[in-house]
Amino acid sequence: MTLKESPRSNTPTVSCYAQSPIHHFANPRAERCPWPPRLDHVLDEALIAQAGHEIRKWPAYSATPIRELDALARTLGIARILYKDESERFGLGSFKALGGAYAVLRLLMNETGLCADEIRGGGHRERLSRITVVTATDGNHGRSVAWGAQTFGCACRIYIHQGVSTYREDAMRILGADVVRVDGNYDESVRRAAEDSLANGWFVVSDTSWHGYTEIPRYVMAGYALMIDEVLDALGDACPTHVVVQGGVGGLAASVAARLWMRYGEARPTIVVVEPDRADCLYQTAMNAAPVAIDIVEETLMAGLSCGEVSLLAWAVLETGADHFLTITDDHVAQAMKDLGAACFSDARIVAGESAVAGLCGLIQCAIDETLARVIGLDAESAVLLLGTEGATDPAIYRSLTGLSATP
Repeated sequence: MTLKESPRSNTPTVSCYAQSPIHHFANPRAERCPWPPRLDHVLDEALIAQAGHEIRKWPAYSATPIRELDALARTLGIARILYKDESERFGLGSFKALGGAYAVLRLLMNETGLCADEIRGGGHRERLSRITVVTATDGNHGRSVAWGAQTFGCACRIYIHQGVSTYREDAMRILGADVVRVDGNYDESVRRAAEDSLANGWFVVSDTSWHGYTEIPRYVMAGYALMIDEVLDALGDACPTHVVVQGGVGGLAASVAARLWMRYGEARPTIVVVEPDRADCLYQTAMNAAPVAIDIVEETLMAGLSCGEVSLLAWAVLETGADHFLTITDDHVAQAMKDLGAACFSDARIVAGESAVAGLCGLIQCAIDETLARVIGLDAESAVLLLGTEGATDPAIYRSLTGLSATP
């Protein structure tokens, strides 16, 4: 695409984003059709509706804002760039609050036979305190599970790997969780959590799925779908043409793709999945047409996306529901955070964490590469949705990367 000079003097050039490699895979198995019933075992309308109905009842609930990145849109020659800002979700700083906490509630309902109103009412906390929920996390999912456990009254144990910051560890402890740091990467913490839970009669609340473990991740993904329902409620008939979404294990991307596929069928938006090149399990899986586990040798700055194994439920959707897969380097993560935080892309500053800007970096790199822009279908009529999945979940890291305060 041809870049346009922005009339805003504080809008930086985006040409620096072109200096890093980006890898692209166009998914030949992507489908344009009504939502296929074969995928109802992953998500369906009823499950998503139940999650949305429940979460909207929570006292601190409010829809998170959609920010217009108008200056960036003008610079890139795109009609609209919308940024769903999850930095204030339930005071936890990320979209994960929608999934983990809701899954904790559903697990407690299943194990006790109590209804959601009874659990939320607080009259059964002594009984619920004898149940322990467990998860592995890079930070945000664990914080959501810990908050859910604290809110609904059960015990919580969180497994983190060596790359998780002490600030994020402390944030989970403040919510009442026992936190265990293990050697190895995220995938090793997942395995350790599963092993210890089996040995002790605890309950895993994971945002990833594997053979024999799918029910809880379905609840997590159903909770995430509320984010898209909020977007659609706000936009009305103005459906985005493209959604550029972070990878990780794929749960978010699959939830987003599924919800939009259910709503729009063959007219669904183009789904572009973006991952760090150091943790590209979805990209490799797409290229091989089957789940591929990768060994993470060096951690990415985008800590929440440092995942080496795809969620099997997520892949069931993304195998035909995602159109493009991208990998990006860490090179421009800090710059993107700074550009948002300095209000270079919009009328007001946006505080975004490292994992929140993956989609933004991917979009910019695609838009300024004429070949990629043409393949993905970006043009002057495009309306792109980005998911700002987290705020400054570690203020010290945010300041070190941007030189800015994490306070909006």
